[in-house]
Amino acid sequence: MTGGTDGHAEDHGRVYQSRGDQHISEHHHYGGDGPEHGGPDSVRRPAVGRPPVALRDRSEVMERLRASVKAEYGGQVYVLYGMGGSGKTAVACALFQEVTAEQGRVGLWVNASDRASLRAGMLAVAADRGAGDGELLAARNGLRPAADLVWTYLDRSAEPWLLVLDNTDEPEILRDGNWLRTSPRGTVLVTTRRAAARWWPGAELQYIGVLPREDAALVLRDLAPHSGTTEQAARVADRLGRLPLALTLAGGFLSHQVIDPWTMDTYGDQLDGDERVQLIDRGADALSEADPRHLVGLTWQLTLDAFEARGLPEAAALLRLLARFAAEPLPLTLLNHADISAVLPRARTETALRALLDQSLSELVDAAGASCVQSHGILLDSVSAATPADLVPALDTTAVRLLDAAVPGVPDAGPHDPRLRLLVPHALALLSHIGGPSAADALAVATRLSVALHRTGDYLSAWETARSAADLAQRLLGADHRTVLAARSRAGRALFRLGRYAEAEAALRAVRDAQERLFGADDPDTTDSGYGLQLVLANLGRREESVALLRDTVAGRRSALGPTHPLTLRARASLLEMLPAAEVVAEEGGTLLTLPSECDRFLGPDHTVTLGARHNRAWALYLLGRFDEADREIRRVAETYVRRFGPEYPMVLAARQLLSRTRAALGHVEEGIALMTDVVERRERGLGPEHPFTVASRQLLDGYRSGGWRP
Repeated sequence: MTGGTDGHAEDHGRVYQSRGDQHISEHHHYGGDGPEHGGPDSVRRPAVGRPPVALRDRSEVMERLRASVKAEYGGQVYVLYGMGGSGKTAVACALFQEVTAEQGRVGLWVNASDRASLRAGMLAVAADRGAGDGELLAARNGLRPAADLVWTYLDRSAEPWLLVLDNTDEPEILRDGNWLRTSPRGTVLVTTRRAAARWWPGAELQYIGVLPREDAALVLRDLAPHSGTTEQAARVADRLGRLPLALTLAGGFLSHQVIDPWTMDTYGDQLDGDERVQLIDRGADALSEADPRHLVGLTWQLTLDAFEARGLPEAAALLRLLARFAAEPLPLTLLNHADISAVLPRARTETALRALLDQSLSELVDAAGASCVQSHGILLDSVSAATPADLVPALDTTAVRLLDAAVPGVPDAGPHDPRLRLLVPHALALLSHIGGPSAADALAVATRLSVALHRTGDYLSAWETARSAADLAQRLLGADHRTVLAARSRAGRALFRLGRYAEAEAALRAVRDAQERLFGADDPDTTDSGYGLQLVLANLGRREESVALLRDTVAGRRSALGPTHPLTLRARASLLEMLPAAEVVAEEGGTLLTLPSECDRFLGPDHTVTLGARHNRAWALYLLGRFDEADREIRRVAETYVRRFGPEYPMVLAARQLLSRTRAALGHVEEGIALMTDVVERRERGLGPEHPFTVASRQLLDGYRSGGWRP
């Protein structure tokens, strides 16, 4: 390198240029039409919007990284560390593009900013490398070691790979499950703010710092060449802490002033005199007073002041709204809702978003097959801290309403939907800083999101979401608040589905006791916890206790909700499954066996509660020895379940297990064995070999094969 300026940007372009190998050089260009991100699986492309098209300098770093990904090498871990906005991701992105385009190496990109994103991304890596649906379901539910599954398939990869773990700012989550490993088949590249060597044993660490003074000045000059001299730019760069993110925002601001252009000196004077911005360093390790994050806040405020001056106040309003959410991909559909009008006119949302994109305050990314907007975490923290207090209540209320509209109003059973997973970090982010009356509403939305995840079979995510949401909200609302208790009840329900019966019983019993004390025995929340608790008790073999609690639940729901409410009908349908044969025929004056017809009349033939009632009636008929009727009923139910949910869904396997019983009872034992063999295999893949449901299925299959089974 000669040290001279060899880069120049116009319009929306931005260039980071440095001398030496310690400082990033990055170029983005937002004009024109770029290539679309292909496919719904984002692990094959960096989730960074449009990646930089040129990386200036970093020659020594890049040479070392290039050598690590040559075909004959593997087994290394490289860690790029430095403060937020210093360009770690851009270096990783440049290497990723280079090796995938020129070396034929598979590139795999995972956002490791939190436990849920890391887990989802790594399981997507496993799927990319050939893992099957059943194995992934088991790992997703925590019923087989997820990290072991991922690294097994990485080790088996037919092609060499580069795995990038981006934004790994909480390295402790890598230790839970031992996610960070090495493999002879590839190289791992980590970006993080955490530099302590104890987090990265055996890895090669590379510091990525801010730009030298003269190179930082050149970045501003390249972006806004007519705004001042190199020395003036250097003084502004000093005030911006020479952080690439701050320089990009400043240069973008200066380059967009057309009617009344600002000079570098004017910009610098505003930086020196701005007392309105609350300087922050939230969510990161303590830094010095020269922390460039503080200056990002100043730059943001100047940019938003310019929006106001240019008649674009909605851009500032939209950014403040985005700052209520997480620094994760946010589906654009969430912003396309009438409730956003409480913060900015809905018709101006598109214009506001375009303004943010033009100023590099936000970027577009694809995630889980959805188009999303994403903003840098440091920027969002600065925006949130600097938001005037009188605007916060409306922003919080609007954010909750938008998230509420994105979550199914009445979550129903269905196949796994990865788009629901995108909403989890935003629900938790809202709860982490929300205040006042909106906290209860935000928790209610997060709890309903947990229910939606639960009903798609993603029990581990459902549990983590409900538990985390309750913990966050409890600090504001208290442990006995209705919504906190409801969230903890949902966490207990998910624990049951994960096979963690003892924990589920303890959690649900504690919640139900509190709800009964506070709200009464017939309160819908109390009976909901009671319904979950009776399921646990039944599976623990405490049938009498379970049936007594179920009868209380039916009575409570009938009293509070009415006899034809879906929840009442569901609880009554459970009696068909739980009661002994002799009691089934006498229950409700001998009419309980006709309950599916009642569900059909009030809810429709395809309602999940109606199908569940038919399923349970088939079980009751089986217990009564009416095998032909039971066989016809459960066969129809199983076929409907498969069409709606796919062959791996838990309810499908339960129905097919009962079908195996009816076939065997009718003398078709071989058919029963074939059905149960399939059920056992699928439960082992989806739930794990030691889950109680899997164990029970295997015992039934063994009984068929040994000839010791009897109806």
